Amino acid sequence: MAARFIVEADGGSRGNPGPAGYGAVVRDGDTGQIVAEAAEFIGHATNNVAEYRGLIAGLKAARELDPDASVDVRMDSKLVVEQMSGRWKIKHPDMQPLAAEARTVFPRGRVAYTWIPRERNKDADRLANEAMDAGKAGRQWEPRPKAPAVAAAADEPPLETAAPKAGWAAPADLGTPTTFVLLRHGETPLTPEKRFSGSGGSDPELSDKGRWQAERAAEALAARGSVQAVVASPMRRTRQTAETVAARLGLEVRYEDGLREVDFGDWEGLTFAEVQQRHPEDLSAWLGSAKAKPTGSAESFTTLTHRAGVARDKIIARYAGKTVLVVSHVSPIKTLVRLALGAPPDSMYRMELSAASICAVQYYSDGNASLRLLNDTSHLR
Repeated sequence: MAARFIVEADGGSRGNPGPAGYGAVVRDGDTGQIVAEAAEFIGHATNNVAEYRGLIAGLKAARELDPDASVDVRMDSKLVVEQMSGRWKIKHPDMQPLAAEARTVFPRGRVAYTWIPRERNKDADRLANEAMDAGKAGRQWEPRPKAPAVAAAADEPPLETAAPKAGWAAPADLGTPTTFVLLRHGETPLTPEKRFSGSGGSDPELSDKGRWQAERAAEALAARGSVQAVVASPMRRTRQTAETVAARLGLEVRYEDGLREVDFGDWEGLTFAEVQQRHPEDLSAWLGSAKAKPTGSAESFTTLTHRAGVARDKIIARYAGKTVLVVSHVSPIKTLVRLALGAPPDSMYRMELSAASICAVQYYSDGNASLRLLNDTSHLR
């Protein structure tokens, strides 16, 4: 049976902004006993940034104890409680990515937020002050001996970071959606040979055909005229593709590490047949479970789902209501499409994404998502 936790979190800044730190405690939901503590001096920051950092640390500490738990967050920050409950908008650019990260620690629906008076948040406040005192002394806060965990720690982040809600509402009722135009990078020398090419290999650049594909994508997107921002994976092939399109659109490129391709470990540069011959058991396990990792890699599709979900929510928070060109790779794009559909992990093996193809997903304020386009290559014909 999944555990129930209470997370109490706080943050402070001596100067606002000034030297800042956060503190968080995790309590057993039935006994009230503290089962985990977290604190950190975070340097120069505002009270609100420190409070959000405390919230994230508390949620992550609870997830380490039981990733299937339900959590009741209690904070004396009215701002954080109201924003995370969805009743107040998050306007400050420093708060938006932090709130987005906090929402991905547990799936939606498993975390509730409650405001409490400051005097009822003394343990978290104490830890935040201990962290700031440690920073003043030129060191980091050191935890006390760990309390016994109530459940085994998870070795993987949660698989589903944001399942769509059931039901539908008229777009007019939900405001302007945030639209992701998902562009896969153009071909590299490895693409036509169907070789594994992830983030742990040679980081190839676009081939001549790949550059031609990027130019055709730029023409098509410029003709549509709706893209307002460009965000890309920092790998060479995605940078080159994104910069080609952004130059045509007159936009700057923002890079997001969560959009990079999976690290395929020892499979990098090999064909599927070569992997099947050299690592048959690992390949079979990988095809059968999202938690399995390629030979020599530390990254599974479960790990990818978590970081891609974080990247998605950060982009939505930063560009709410806008159309964003997201330039990425096969696996992250398929993951975003899968999450938008609420489809199971093995659905990724049933999607075709050609080089320089375009997909489109819209995200609404109620948590729903709508797939509008998949693997469009009409601009390459």
